[in-house]
Amino acid sequence: MLEREPKNLDRDDLKCLEEYYRETTNQPVRKNLLKMITHVNFLNPFPTENSWEYVFWNRMLSDEMVDFVLKMKLRKPYYIEQLAKVQGMSVEACAELAAKMAEIGIIEYTSDDNGVDMFLLPVFAPGSMENVTMSAELTSKYPETAPGFINYILNLQKLITGFAPMGTAIMRALPVEASIEGNEHRANREEISWWLDKNEGHLAVAYCECRRLREMMGKGSDDLLDEYCISLGKYAEHLIRTGKARRIDRAEAEAIIQKAEDHGCVHQLSNVDGPDESLFICNCHWETCMALKTSWYTSTPNMSSSNYRAHVDPHNCVACGGCVEVCPQNAVKLGQKLCQKTPVEIKQHVVADDKIVMLPKDWEGDKFYTDRDHVVPETGTAPCKTNCPAHIAVQGYLRMASEGRYDEALQLIKKENPFPAVCGRICARFCEDACTRGDIDAPVAIDEVKRYIAELELSTKEPWVPEKFNDRGYKVAVIGSGPAGLSAAYYLAILGHEVSVFEKEAVPGGMMTFGMPNFRLEKNLVNAEIDVVKRLGVEIKCGVEVGKDVTIQELRDQGYAGFYVAIGAQGGRKLGVEGEDAEGVLSGIDFLRDVAFERIPKLSGNVVVVGGGNVAVDVARTAARYGADKVTMLCLESREEMPAADDEVAEAEEEDIVVECGWGPKEFIAKKGKVAQVVFKKCTSVFDADHRFSPKYDENDTMTLDADYVLAAIGQSIQWGNLLDGTKVETNRNGTAKADEWTYQTAEPDIFVGGDVYTGPNFAIRAIAAGKEGADSVHRYVWGHSLTIGRMKRDNFHMIDKDNLVINCYDHAVRQAPGKEPSKIKTFSDERLAFTEEQVRTETARCLSCGAARVDDKICIGCGICTTRCKFDAIHLSREKDAWGTTYETLVPFVLKGMGNRVVDLAKKKITPEFKK
Repeated sequence: MLEREPKNLDRDDLKCLEEYYRETTNQPVRKNLLKMITHVNFLNPFPTENSWEYVFWNRMLSDEMVDFVLKMKLRKPYYIEQLAKVQGMSVEACAELAAKMAEIGIIEYTSDDNGVDMFLLPVFAPGSMENVTMSAELTSKYPETAPGFINYILNLQKLITGFAPMGTAIMRALPVEASIEGNEHRANREEISWWLDKNEGHLAVAYCECRRLREMMGKGSDDLLDEYCISLGKYAEHLIRTGKARRIDRAEAEAIIQKAEDHGCVHQLSNVDGPDESLFICNCHWETCMALKTSWYTSTPNMSSSNYRAHVDPHNCVACGGCVEVCPQNAVKLGQKLCQKTPVEIKQHVVADDKIVMLPKDWEGDKFYTDRDHVVPETGTAPCKTNCPAHIAVQGYLRMASEGRYDEALQLIKKENPFPAVCGRICARFCEDACTRGDIDAPVAIDEVKRYIAELELSTKEPWVPEKFNDRGYKVAVIGSGPAGLSAAYYLAILGHEVSVFEKEAVPGGMMTFGMPNFRLEKNLVNAEIDVVKRLGVEIKCGVEVGKDVTIQELRDQGYAGFYVAIGAQGGRKLGVEGEDAEGVLSGIDFLRDVAFERIPKLSGNVVVVGGGNVAVDVARTAARYGADKVTMLCLESREEMPAADDEVAEAEEEDIVVECGWGPKEFIAKKGKVAQVVFKKCTSVFDADHRFSPKYDENDTMTLDADYVLAAIGQSIQWGNLLDGTKVETNRNGTAKADEWTYQTAEPDIFVGGDVYTGPNFAIRAIAAGKEGADSVHRYVWGHSLTIGRMKRDNFHMIDKDNLVINCYDHAVRQAPGKEPSKIKTFSDERLAFTEEQVRTETARCLSCGAARVDDKICIGCGICTTRCKFDAIHLSREKDAWGTTYETLVPFVLKGMGNRVVDLAKKKITPEFKK
């Protein structure tokens, strides 16, 4: 009786099995079905009612159908007359039942060389299980097929994984044809065009069953269900006839192949009919493909690999990471190429070829899906890419700029940052902080090169608008149009969604528009880059405050399926000092906003700015331009502790702004309700022993300044208003939203947050990076997919050990400096000039090119997808094996022979060093 479930079921398995166990509980075990399992799969001689094959077929096949299968020989084609004789049925009755079974997929239509109909009993995989799972109707009716098929494939691989030689998996990688075109040793059957030629006129395409089943189990990723499975020859005709695939011509097949490569998919052939036959060309993504998963899970990538391996040319490689992101086996990682004082040994994976038997303890398991390491652990990689919050391929765009490839450089930047012109003016330059060149003389002027690249495009041509990755999606609402919100909108639009941005102010841009004075970030640049977001189809609705003008629930009722909240930290903070309610004491952030929107009268007299960060510097410099006769800026910190950037403080002092460090406000003195003076007290320390903010003062050491206005810039606050009313979103004591640190999902499942509203006041580049991550989360959520499967962890990057580098041999080279436009000094225009093209060439030549990708050839499967991403001719395939698969019937002797060869090879490896010794 069916009284218990298979062991080790996870929640997603159970979700698809609820109906199955409800209907089959206490059902007698079907002995004929058990026989059928062994009949079709000789590798399972002792099936039970809990075998996944049993679960898969139990509700789908009647006893009559099961008995029909038992009378057929596996993989032997029958004419209907032959089959009727075997079954002991009339031809008419046999044909009717066979047609029903072919519609299900347990048997297949095939034909002889003259096109006469025949029937065939295929193996389960690749075969009858695919026939079923290609049907949305059947998988919807029998959801147990999802865990049934997925677990059957995994268990089958586990059974043979420790023994099978290279190239004998049921699926095998087929290289990207362009990646092997120059290889004179390539075989015809290693080219996609050969397979399309061989099967021309008999091509069909179906929706991918792997993607469908993983979606059913809630294990989808950002890889969407689509028509990716190209079936070939007689198998294509079977699928067309049963309505599970549609006929396509050669041109459409080639277009699907190209789309697959664009999306980072691996081409794979079925591998049970010998090297010259295949049922299909599957275009598989590592995040969802069962074949790729099982080869990784059991540490046997060699089983499904092609005869090729990837190799990197370190001289050409710039560690951009394009190849790393698409590698299905995580075989390519970012490393380094500078000389080391003490060479570091890099470990390779242990795979099946390294052992006589690959036991379960040697398997990788499921961690691959959420714990891929993109950097070589032993070496680290380029500090610029590592330290950049968005992990932009700095080394890559510097190389492109050095070669005059400015359009390509811009596209490489915008892969991670849609606002390069903005960041070229106001970025925190984390990349430069970590630049290895800085340990020799001065960091490469990375940000100035980025500015040149971005502004060159804006000044000379129509802006580049990226192609959309998908052409279908959902309605998504982004609340807030600052750097995080607009970044999320940009990437959500590329992913195919219909995006609306809701902004309560009259113009978009958030802090880029009203928090950054024009002399630091000119608004024509902001507007130009926002225009690209609009060209992607994003609608920006200004003057709409969510929570006041419309609620989140009302937006849900309008069809919005997901929300990204990025309203920023747009409010000021109180000083908590006696007298601060006097007229003339203003919030610095409100002052910047009011100046930007021209809704505040000009200042006059003495202006005192309280604060020591970049915002305080912006406030002071704005006040100096907005009518103040004298501006004095005071902060708690010493000059060395000031959070403001050194160059910005220096620019303020050049404009005659007085900077006084080590003072905190004690009291505001008002006359007739308006501030007249500020009393400051000496700050003796800002932080405690644990570097927590805990200022200490000498109350007797004071200083009094005359003040007509006081602008407080000591921090920012989040102004939620009524936005969160009716939601489950929780906030912290400082007003920031609580959310998952990886996915940014809040306690309200359809609401995600990012930027300052999550981190507190921070830098634009961090908000931009968060926006892209938030877009990925929202995209996955609205499609009902896992938020984490196949997702790169942003904290997986780590930089090279600079202490182990030999860099004292490099000549010193002066860092280029941008000029200034004298007529713009002390105006609201930006006085800083961009680099000249000559300066760009000179500066990019200073880059040490620290990083380079590295391939672990033990786990590379030779698919060639990496080569489609490289813009630097740095990664290529070489043919290193000449191994081919076999037929299902000869698999066992083939495996035994392979085991014998492996034992001999391992013995030689062990004996030879001893013999030499």
